[in-house]
Amino acid sequence: MPPPSDLRPAPVPMPSGRGIGGDSPRPVPGLLAAAEQHLRIGTPTALADAVTRSYLDDGRCVGWSGPPAPGWRVAIDAERADAPVPPALARRFGGTDFWARWTRAECCCKLADVPVVAWWRRYGLGTPSDGAALWRTLRLADLVVTVGVAPVPSPAALAVDDRRAGDVGGCP
Repeated sequence: MPPPSDLRPAPVPMPSGRGIGGDSPRPVPGLLAAAEQHLRIGTPTALADAVTRSYLDDGRCVGWSGPPAPGWRVAIDAERADAPVPPALARRFGGTDFWARWTRAECCCKLADVPVVAWWRRYGLGTPSDGAALWRTLRLADLVVTVGVAPVPSPAALAVDDRRAGDVGGCP
């Protein structure tokens, strides 16, 4: 089954696009649809100018070089599609579509600024269907790559509430 962001029938409310048609939504879904055009595979040195990067176990790097989308954050995660699933993780989460689920969860962790171990306790390798994040998981060469985007939190949302400090948030 496709992830929730691929199933949403209606557009997700997005920050207003001041300067680009008043209150029109930002072009984030368009960036995700054209993700292949904005992802590069190379060495970490060659991709030093990428907006964000994911490092692979074989020394390669995947970088996002898409245009800025003010009001949005972007995260990527990549894994080798043919990499063996660690047995302990396969026992815990199952091996079916493992790397796609793993990269989606990793992107959500990066966007929510939550350690992956804390994420596992709440969602496993799943993603919340009620979050504001959008993502796309795709094959790029021999890799499984997920690109995720989420609205930049407001300063009020970043304030720490001691009563909720131990909570794990959803994929923003």
